[in-house]
Amino acid sequence: MPVAATKPVIVIQKTTGIFRSPRQRKLVLGLLLVVATLALYNPAARCTFLGFDDDRYVTDNPHVRAGLHWSTVSWAFASLEQANWHPLTWLSHALDCQLFQLNAAGHHYTNILFHAANALLLFLILQRFTGYTARSLMVAALFAVHPLNVESVAWVSERKNVLCMFFCLLTIAAYGWYVRRPGIQRYTLVALLFAGALMAKPMAITLPFVLLLLDYWPLNRLQGTTVFSRSPDTRSVAKDDAIESRVPIASGSYPAWKLCLEKLPLLVLSAGSAVVTMLAQRSGGAVLTSAARNPSLRFENVIVSYALYLKKALWPSHLAILYPYPHKLPLGQVVISAIVLFAITGLVLKYRQRSPYLAVGWLWYLGTMVPMIGLIQVGNQAMADRYAYLPLIGFFIMIIWAIADWASPSRNSISRQPTNLLYAAALSILLALSVLTHIQIRYWHDDFALWSHALAVTQNNFVAENNFANALITAGRPDEAIQHFRAAAAIEPLDSASQLNLGIYAQEHGDFQQAIARYENALQLATDTQIRGSAYANLGTVYFALHDDARAQQNFDAAMKLNRVYPSALLDLGLIAERTARKRTDSTKHNNGTETSKDDWNRAAGYFTQFVALAPSDVGYLLLADAFHHAGRDSEAVLAEQRAVLLSKDIGQARQRAAQLTAP
Repeated sequence: MPVAATKPVIVIQKTTGIFRSPRQRKLVLGLLLVVATLALYNPAARCTFLGFDDDRYVTDNPHVRAGLHWSTVSWAFASLEQANWHPLTWLSHALDCQLFQLNAAGHHYTNILFHAANALLLFLILQRFTGYTARSLMVAALFAVHPLNVESVAWVSERKNVLCMFFCLLTIAAYGWYVRRPGIQRYTLVALLFAGALMAKPMAITLPFVLLLLDYWPLNRLQGTTVFSRSPDTRSVAKDDAIESRVPIASGSYPAWKLCLEKLPLLVLSAGSAVVTMLAQRSGGAVLTSAARNPSLRFENVIVSYALYLKKALWPSHLAILYPYPHKLPLGQVVISAIVLFAITGLVLKYRQRSPYLAVGWLWYLGTMVPMIGLIQVGNQAMADRYAYLPLIGFFIMIIWAIADWASPSRNSISRQPTNLLYAAALSILLALSVLTHIQIRYWHDDFALWSHALAVTQNNFVAENNFANALITAGRPDEAIQHFRAAAAIEPLDSASQLNLGIYAQEHGDFQQAIARYENALQLATDTQIRGSAYANLGTVYFALHDDARAQQNFDAAMKLNRVYPSALLDLGLIAERTARKRTDSTKHNNGTETSKDDWNRAAGYFTQFVALAPSDVGYLLLADAFHHAGRDSEAVLAEQRAVLLSKDIGQARQRAAQLTAP
C-alpha cells in the first residue's frame, strides 16, 4: 500500500566511479543530455533562412539587421510587429545579427543552444523537485529528441518559443528556491523571470497555473489534501532513482486560497500580457481563413487538436510546418477525440491521490495549451507543432512516472527484475525518436524541401501551395509556380496572399489589368499589414508603368503609411517627382515665369537617397546625382556620380539605363 508522505524520504546508496555522489551523477547525466541534444540538432545549423516569417523577423527587418543598439532597444519595446509584443525576442535576433550578420548558421545555432539549455534545466528542475533522477532524465530526454520540437528549434523565427521556454524554466527553478524559504527578494526574482518569459512570447501567461499545480505535486504545499508518494528504496526499478536529500523542497503547507493569493502578482502580469497581445493581434491584422471564423467549427477543432497532439506525441508522423484549417470535421473524429479526452480525465481524477503526477501532468498539458489551442483563433493553422513545446512536458511526466510506478516491484509482483528491460525499452524509444528527428530536420533545410514535404503530408493546404510556388519562382521555375498559386486560390478563395501572388505573376507577364484586379482583391481581403503594403506598392508600380502618376503616388503613399518600405516604390516615387520637376521647368521656360522646380528635385533626391540606401546600384546613384545637380547641390552630385562609377561594371550602359528611366 502507498505510504503518505508530505516530505521526501532519503535513501543514501553507495555507488562508485563517476556516480559515487548525487552531485556527480547529475553533472555527468546533464552533460550527456546536452551533448546528445547538440549532436542531434547540429545539422539544423546548415539550414537556410526561410521565406516564411524569417524575412519579417530577420532578413528583411531593418531594425533587427541594424544589430543591438539603443535605437533597436527602444524600437523592440515599442513595436507590435508580427501581431505580438515580444521585445526580448527582437533583441535576441538583433544580437545575432550583431554577432553573425546574416549568416544563417549562427542564428540557427543560437536556437539549438537554447533547446539544449532547456532540456538541461528541465532535467535539473524535475530531479530537484521530485528526487527521481532516472525519471527526470527520461522526461528531459524525450523533450530533447522528440520530432514535434524540431519546428521550434530548426526555424529561426521560432526563437521566441525556445527563448520563452528558457525563461519559463528559470522561473520554475527560482520558484523552487522561493518555496524553500519564502521572502520578498526571492519572489521578486520569480516575477522578473516570469516577465522575461512574457516578453519573449505571450504563451507563458499560463505559468502561474503551472506553479499552482507544482504546489500540489511534487512540492506538497497544498494544505488539507492527502498526496501519496512511494518512498524509493533499494528495490526500486531504478536503483539510482532514490530521493537524495533529507531537506524538504517546500518550507510548509498552506491553504488553497493563500497559494492562489500568492500567485496574484504573477496573474496581473499575465493579464497585462494578454491585453497587449490582443491589441497587437488586432493592429497586426492576424489572418483568418473563412473556416476559422466559424465558432462551432473552432470548438470542434479544439477538441480534435487536443487529441491529435497526443497522437503525434505517441506516434510522430506526417509532421508539417502548417496544418490547414479544415472547412469541416468528420463527426466521428470529433466524438472519438472527445471520448479520449474524457476517458483520460476520468482516470486522472480516479487516481489523483494515489498518483498525483497524473493530475498535474494532465492539467499541465490541458492548461498550457489553452493560449494556442484556438479558442481565440489567430492565424490560419488548425494546429502547429511548435505549440506543443511547453504543454507536452506535462504529458511526458504522466507517462514516465506512470510506467516507472507500474514497473516498481511493490506494484508489479510478476516481474521482480524489470530494470534492464525498462532501460532497454527507454533507450530504444529515444533512439527511434532521434532518427525521426534527424529526418525531420532535413525537411527544414530550405523553402523547397519544407513546403514540398508539407504538400506531401497534408491536404488542401493553400499556405503550402503559395509558399511552394514562391520556392519554385526562386528556383527559376515560374511556369510551374503559377499552377500552385491557382491551386491555393481555388482551395481558399478568401486568401489574400494567393490574390497578391497571382497579381505579381500577371504584372510580370504584362497583363496590367489582370494585375490591378488581383491587387484590389487582395486589398479587400487582407488584414495583414505586410500583404496590404505589398498590394499597394505593386499597384503603384503598375499605375506608374501606365503613366498614371496620380494613382501611382496615391498607392505608394498608402504603402508608406503602413510603415512598409519598398525599394521599387522609392525608385518610382523619385521618378514621379523628377517628372513633375521637368514639367514645371518646361512650363517655366514656356511662360517666361518664375515658377521653380527645386522643391520637386529635392523631393526626388530624397527618394533616390532612400532607394540607394536599401538597394545601392550604379543606376540609382546616377539618378541621385542628376537630382542633386538640378536642385543646385553640385558637391553632392559629384559624390553620387563617383559612387556610381565605383559600383558600375559598365558605366556607359548604366547611363543609358538611367536615361531610359527618366525619358518622358
